[in-house]
Amino acid sequence: MQQRSVAACLARLLDLDVAEVPVPEEGHPDPWIVWRNWLAQRGLGLVPILEPRTFNWPGPWLALLAQDEGHAAAVAFGSPPGIAWAPWDGPASFDAVERGYLLAPADVALWEPLPRATTRVAGTVEAIAITPEREGAMARVERASAHAGRGLEGDRYFEQRGTFTNKHGRGHDLTLVEGEALDDLELPAGRLAPEDARRNIVTRGIDLNALVGRRFTIGEVDCFGQRLCEPCAHLERLTAAIGAPGTLRALIHKGGLRADVLTDGRIAVGDPIAASDAEA
Repeated sequence: MQQRSVAACLARLLDLDVAEVPVPEEGHPDPWIVWRNWLAQRGLGLVPILEPRTFNWPGPWLALLAQDEGHAAAVAFGSPPGIAWAPWDGPASFDAVERGYLLAPADVALWEPLPRATTRVAGTVEAIAITPEREGAMARVERASAHAGRGLEGDRYFEQRGTFTNKHGRGHDLTLVEGEALDDLELPAGRLAPEDARRNIVTRGIDLNALVGRRFTIGEVDCFGQRLCEPCAHLERLTAAIGAPGTLRALIHKGGLRADVLTDGRIAVGDPIAASDAEA
């Protein structure tokens, strides 16, 4: 099971057909060298993760799980991490992870991200949600006061007591998610309410992923897109508690945006959102 599951996960990570990934024969003395050689031809390698169960990485990696019949591979994701995808039917517990590998370019100086083209450059605020307490239920409001370097008044991150609050960190002032992404969610329990996504701002019309590294405005407030707000085991646990499991896998690369608030002002439902002309 290990050989086929590792091949399936590598195909998943690289967005390839599984038939393109070699599957070492059963009993091969070192199946990992087969995959390492194949990856090396593509300028890639597998980097061992020292402590995979506590590996906080906002991206996918290869996890090796202990199973009754030996070991099997799955794709882990998130910070904190969880199992995002497994090439077999049935449960896959993150507690069973014994080893982990990060798929990385052999020379990062030669790696370039693909350019992102988008026509969705403007949108509106569809919903606003805040909670004063860590892990507290989010409540929808019609408007909120935004403060530079703090976020939305009344929210747990404004009060410096959010789950990921860090006085030296960036991107904790404001979180956004596309309403279109929530519309497309296919969860066992059905639709996820805007406030249950645990983001401050639900948008409509704009491509949030394209705002990473850019300044943008929400109404009268200037903001800066720091990084993607990827899903994690923390979000999966909180949404599963309200009967909506499955958000970790479903929201990968669609979990929204983490942003800094640069100026004070008011944000209200219906306000326009637009990228600034100049990129940072």
